[in-house]
Amino acid sequence: MQEFDQDSLISDMLPENLTEFMECFDPDEFSNYFKSGCFEDIINDNETLRPLEAPTSSIHHKEPQTVKLQKNKRKRQRTSQHTKMNPTTKRLKVTEQPVTPDANGELTITPKSVPTPTPEPVRDLHPSPPLFQVYPSPPATSIPIQLISLPDNSGYQVVQLSSSPPPLIGLPLSNITATPAYILANLVPATPPPCKRKVLPLSPVNGAVAPVLMSSFPPSSLSDMTSKAVSPPPSPSNKVSPCKESPRSPTVDEIPQRVKDYIQQYKAHMAEICHDMEAGLSLHTHYVDVQVTMREIVRSGKNTNNSLDKELIITGDVDRQKSSMEQNQIFQNLNGVKCNKRYMLLFGNAGMGKTTLIKKLCLDWSKDCIPQFDFVFLFEGKKLTLTEPTYSLQTLLLSLSSFSPPCTDPGEVYTQILAAPKRVLIIFDGFDELRDYKMLLQALEKDLVTSLQRDSKAQSFTVKQLFSAILQRVLLPGCTLLLATRPRVVASQLLRRTDSLLEVCGFNPANVETYLSKYFTDPTLKASVVDRLTASSYLRLLCWNPGLCHMVCTVLEWSKGSEVLPRTLTGLCHQVLCQKLGKDRGRTQWPGETQEALTEISNNSQVRKGHENNQTKSRKARQSALCSQKVRKAKGQDKQQEKVDEGNVSEDTNRKEDKELLSQLSSLAWEGVKSNTSIIPAGRVVSAKLKAFGLRTGLLLSQRLRTIVKRDNEEGGGHDTNKTRRVEEGESKENGGDVDLVDDCGDGILLWANPFLQSYIAAVHLSLSRTVPDRSFLQTLPLQTTVKGRGKPKREELELTQRFAVGLLFHNRAELERLHSYRETVFRDMLRSKQALATKHLEDLSMSELSPAQVLEACNYVYEASFTHDGSGGSPASRMLTHLTENLPEFLTFRGVSFSPPDVFSVQNVLEQGGAKGRTFSLDLEDSGIQICGLRSLMSLNNINTYRACIADVITLWEQLEQSDEEGLLQGAVSKFKIHPLKATQVCHIEHLENLVNIHMRKRLSESSSQLDSILAEGVPAVKELCKLEFELGPENGPVALPKLWDLLPGLQNLQHLDLEKSKIGDKGADNLANALVSLKCLEILNLSQNCIGDEGVKKLALSLRDLPKLHCLSLYSNVISDEGAESLAAVLPHMASLTELDIKYNKMTDVGAQSLGASLRSCKKIKTLRMWNQCIPYGVFERLQQQDSRILWH
Repeated sequence: MQEFDQDSLISDMLPENLTEFMECFDPDEFSNYFKSGCFEDIINDNETLRPLEAPTSSIHHKEPQTVKLQKNKRKRQRTSQHTKMNPTTKRLKVTEQPVTPDANGELTITPKSVPTPTPEPVRDLHPSPPLFQVYPSPPATSIPIQLISLPDNSGYQVVQLSSSPPPLIGLPLSNITATPAYILANLVPATPPPCKRKVLPLSPVNGAVAPVLMSSFPPSSLSDMTSKAVSPPPSPSNKVSPCKESPRSPTVDEIPQRVKDYIQQYKAHMAEICHDMEAGLSLHTHYVDVQVTMREIVRSGKNTNNSLDKELIITGDVDRQKSSMEQNQIFQNLNGVKCNKRYMLLFGNAGMGKTTLIKKLCLDWSKDCIPQFDFVFLFEGKKLTLTEPTYSLQTLLLSLSSFSPPCTDPGEVYTQILAAPKRVLIIFDGFDELRDYKMLLQALEKDLVTSLQRDSKAQSFTVKQLFSAILQRVLLPGCTLLLATRPRVVASQLLRRTDSLLEVCGFNPANVETYLSKYFTDPTLKASVVDRLTASSYLRLLCWNPGLCHMVCTVLEWSKGSEVLPRTLTGLCHQVLCQKLGKDRGRTQWPGETQEALTEISNNSQVRKGHENNQTKSRKARQSALCSQKVRKAKGQDKQQEKVDEGNVSEDTNRKEDKELLSQLSSLAWEGVKSNTSIIPAGRVVSAKLKAFGLRTGLLLSQRLRTIVKRDNEEGGGHDTNKTRRVEEGESKENGGDVDLVDDCGDGILLWANPFLQSYIAAVHLSLSRTVPDRSFLQTLPLQTTVKGRGKPKREELELTQRFAVGLLFHNRAELERLHSYRETVFRDMLRSKQALATKHLEDLSMSELSPAQVLEACNYVYEASFTHDGSGGSPASRMLTHLTENLPEFLTFRGVSFSPPDVFSVQNVLEQGGAKGRTFSLDLEDSGIQICGLRSLMSLNNINTYRACIADVITLWEQLEQSDEEGLLQGAVSKFKIHPLKATQVCHIEHLENLVNIHMRKRLSESSSQLDSILAEGVPAVKELCKLEFELGPENGPVALPKLWDLLPGLQNLQHLDLEKSKIGDKGADNLANALVSLKCLEILNLSQNCIGDEGVKKLALSLRDLPKLHCLSLYSNVISDEGAESLAAVLPHMASLTELDIKYNKMTDVGAQSLGASLRSCKKIKTLRMWNQCIPYGVFERLQQQDSRILWH
């Protein structure tokens, strides 16, 4: 038996009202029956119920009322194995009410009016399992009895209590010594009876199986009832929360004092360390809040109801703004009742600020701005390089997590973590490699799971095993997980587990201005920078990415108005790299100019001093002194020239050595891009000189994976044993810093500091290295049309590298001299050869076979090449641009491809070049996430005939143009916009369409607008031209959007094709549809398959279908139409003059309905096919109908 304190169990499982069980209860009768009975076998086979002795004394009571029940026919007996003194007892089978046998052999219910204690209300009480409790009490005290019924269930367990519980159910049993009490609780749910597999009827022709939906309804109209049964409304007396209420975590007051002290130490330590950003910037001075939005995911696959795979939804700009949230709202509802999101995914492209945002969240937690958590642990992907099995969960959390301070009592802290896992936040950052996530999400072996759960403190696990156990909820299952990754890494394994999806959207124009203000503190310098940035459209758009925005500010700060700003991403990265190399060589200030200035200052000082000292001397003496001074100056200039010559020779030597080291770094960068990692493998031999060069230039970082505690020396050289300094994991040394400390710890790793520079340096290896032959270079070029090249989405690092490689081929050759050490003629010939390969590769492509993503890649590559060449009209870059503009398809679709502001600029450049050659295009920008400003740029081009985009974004664009009085652009924006055909896959699609239809009906944007009276005098052209509408929201989201659909349908008067398959409209929806069909006189095709439509719905539809003069195809496949509905449909068939195809198979009609339709078919000469087979029609009847009319088909 298991002993435990019963107070919490009683208070949690006590129902609110038990008075209904006391109406027909008598204690004396129950005692007599209890004396002669025994318990039913309601425990498991390995549990034995301890028998109880029946009382000998009777209980006085009033004469009960009797209700006759049928007596049980059979009782089973069992001999007690505990003692021979007790007589053989029968096991009592507990029924709903206590009964006693009467004289006739029937059982009598004995009610008794006894005072019933009112139970205390239980908060958030779920339906509790049935409970029966018997415990001894003093015989002199009569205790009110309450009884809870037990169903016939064997899934119960007897639990021994250490002391008597409060009187939930009390029986005064005499002559019983004080024995442990027992509670009979339903711990195992009842096993449902095995259901026989339903064999669906087969077609007598080809063996086709009827749909499950059709075979799940009886042959009557139960569509509405079925719709309600799928999602029943919650009962007022038994409301169930959307998520299960977990036990409350210990409050702050319950945390031991030493753990509280450690938490405060942890927060102070984190606040001191995690405020650092890149290049010496700080969160306190340079952080700008980035926009975070809540993204939606949908189930993917053929059967979306049962599919576990999910995919991201790309929303429009307006919807993205609506779903944006503040950073303090990310964990806002974690402990609330309405939502309980514990598996969160934060994604964004490279440089979007995921790591910075995570540091800001850690800093907020250290300032008590995130009170939901007592502990926050940050782990990075590079920890996976620790492969030795010498870690436990305790050491992982308290020693290997970032920002964690030394812990004097790790055991007590770890115990508190295990006691309250809900108050623990674990963040995984830097897992940008999909293979890492796939590896961590693989199912763990059973032995490993058992070992982890049995003793997680054992020092015998690897970091990978512990990470995997946390991600798979084997360890700390109640904690909150926040995973940061890039969008192309988001696979179904992650989306399947995620319950909250967040995206970092980057900077908007206001954020860019704020960042510039914080970066350039001088107002004059800031004004100059803003003017220069405004003049460079492409660089301004690149600032949408926070990482690129920092690089742009670096270039602006370095150039100081003396150089031309880059116009491509390749040029930007080239200037940043040259800046880093120049700083390494000490060329931030030119050495010759500096020395000359110092010499001039020294000479001027000497002249002034000599003039003051020689005022009393004679003129001759002053001339002699002046001649001596000139001689000394000449000698000094000769020595200075010698030093300059020696410096030039040394500089040439150093520059040549730097080029060789840069070539080795480029090879390392390409290996990392191919392996999709920013970490240089530990087995890769890196020379000390190459490592020092990478750290000095800031291209590489050195980080240690373990934490080392160092002692600090007191002032005066003393040693303080009470003060320790913790060398943090992740602490890096760059720009000539001390890297020996990293080597000493034995866990230092090298990694690339910037993902853009890693890809750029890797492209240097591909384009400017002779070690890469032409054949290998051709295989690395973008836009591969092979099956292998088009099978999977391209990684971001590889795409950037290919883009830089094409841009470098056509870059200014003089500027590329800093990146190679070849002779001029050798380098020129190699460059021309690879330029020819790239040009021929693009010219051999069939643009019509490219995917939308590849078309966008081609525009970016051509832009990088065309704006970095020397400008000659016959250059290969010009040929590439001409070929692209001439061969692009007229209808360009970018549906489903995420559009960034720089992408818009590249596409706009290509389209403008095509317009100069007389090309016109039609754009499809739906589901691309393009910003409204980018939509305006593309829409306003003169050679754009039509465009499609998110309806809400288009309406917002119209409103902006109306407010700015740009009537010409507004006229074009309205006339060019198209929505035909429209496939609604999200609820917002129907909401946006409803808004557009309302504008079309009232012929103005809003009630207050008047400028569109002439433009919208005849309505919105896009609405008038909409001929096909597919409603594909599925059975889950379909019912949500159906009310809006019924409201907007009358405005689509030119609609010809309406597809509502699998929308679950039911009879009520059919009634609403029938009312809307009155306005759809142009409708030709109506698909109502699998919609739970029954006889009542068909009756309403039939009245409207007969008035559709152009309807020629009607599908009612797989509904619940029986004979009554078939007869209603047969009555209107002769009046549907244009109908040629009718599909009503897999319904519930019998031979009666089939014969009615067959008879009506004889009067319909235009109908070509009638499909109406189902399992309810006898084969012989259907075969005879086919013989009578050959237009009746099986399928």
